[in-house]
Amino acid sequence: MDSETKSPGKFALNHGIILGLILVVIYAAMYATNMLTEGKQWPMVLYYIIFPTYLIYIISQFKKEKGNLLTLSDALKVGVATAVISGLVYAVFSIVLFYVIDPGLMDKMLEVTREKLYENPNMTSEMVESSMKMAEKFSGPIVGSAIWIALSALFGLIYSLIGGMVMKKES
Repeated sequence: MDSETKSPGKFALNHGIILGLILVVIYAAMYATNMLTEGKQWPMVLYYIIFPTYLIYIISQFKKEKGNLLTLSDALKVGVATAVISGLVYAVFSIVLFYVIDPGLMDKMLEVTREKLYENPNMTSEMVESSMKMAEKFSGPIVGSAIWIALSALFGLIYSLIGGMVMKKES
């Protein structure tokens, strides 16, 4: 049976692509409906629910495929690799979206951010400009993608650790 099971890496590759495509669909829908340029982020809540749920699910599937045996190490390998691969899928989409499909999108999104900051009566114009400088540094597609991949890895580690500790069963 062990010779038939996939390695944690191969298992994670397939599921990471699926998880990444789920995020791409959500983000593309936000783009198509102008939610990105309007500053509406609520659809991302769906992904924040799907992400841990899917990671726990695929760890359980990997355990099932391994004859109901799971080490914490395998759970971490599957979960973190899946999370990183999903982040890479999103990063490729993000770079294509912001550099090829709509090169002016980032400027539109930053302008919405600026307007929302000015709506806050507690923010002075100096505070707004300082916030905008920081937003501009971290909002580029390359930097944003790197941050997204790092956060995916971090949260993948956390959720995989939890899932692995709960489902751990060694021979």
